[in-house]
Amino acid sequence: MEYVEQLPVPGLSGVVRTVWIQRTGAAEHVHRHLPTGGVEIHFPLGGRPRLLGPLTGPAIEVIPAHTTLVGVRFHPGTAPPLPAVLDDLIDQHLSLVDLWGHTADRLVEAMAKAATPERALLYLQAHLLNEFRSTDRDALVQEAVVALMPWRATSIDGLASQLALSSSQLRRRCLQAVGTTPKVLQRTLRFQGFLALAQAGVVPSGRRGSDGTASLAIDAGYADQAHLSRECLRLTGLTPTQLLGGSLDRCACGHDHSASYAPFLARR
Repeated sequence: MEYVEQLPVPGLSGVVRTVWIQRTGAAEHVHRHLPTGGVEIHFPLGGRPRLLGPLTGPAIEVIPAHTTLVGVRFHPGTAPPLPAVLDDLIDQHLSLVDLWGHTADRLVEAMAKAATPERALLYLQAHLLNEFRSTDRDALVQEAVVALMPWRATSIDGLASQLALSSSQLRRRCLQAVGTTPKVLQRTLRFQGFLALAQAGVVPSGRRGSDGTASLAIDAGYADQAHLSRECLRLTGLTPTQLLGGSLDRCACGHDHSASYAPFLARR
């Protein structure tokens, strides 16, 4: 299985975290989707595109053999235009045709005519650029997402006060625009921060006497390695060692996810 991800075209950098091309070989591929805080578009060329709603735990998908798929992963709170608020789409894999109607049908036809997957991915991004010209986003939720990124000691009540909202107002607006509560988003982003540190091969500083994983967990904002392990099991269904394949500089699948984790390291 081949997987190559990259940063989006510049015009989408404020809403899209990463884009990718995935190809399976002669055998089907069992893929484990992890919570990222955002939604994703999965577009198998010659097949039917789907939207992966915000995840609160792992989602296992079997991708057929000889499939070429292009994908887009959005930042939290920056989903493409949809006919529903995001908390209605939590932990769901939905037909994009059902959500977008004829727009998705036309997109499927155009993508099928692309000469290469790279061209198909560019066409999909061009479509999204046009869609986002008329999309309004909740500016306060965007501020909240930035404040809840890793490396910041932020309390939810303090964040609500900072945004001149009550805690219940912040919760409601996050549910609508992100799909999860601020607390769940904060936990998801903290774990993504840990994965970003591991992927980048960052030398752990952590706590004196701790080993690599425990020290890196502390760097990411966890109390200790046990805290990280509990969250990793909750969010991925695996232990940190199983997820990373025993290595602190790559995931078990061996793919390079540096483009996906760049936004986390840039804010560190």
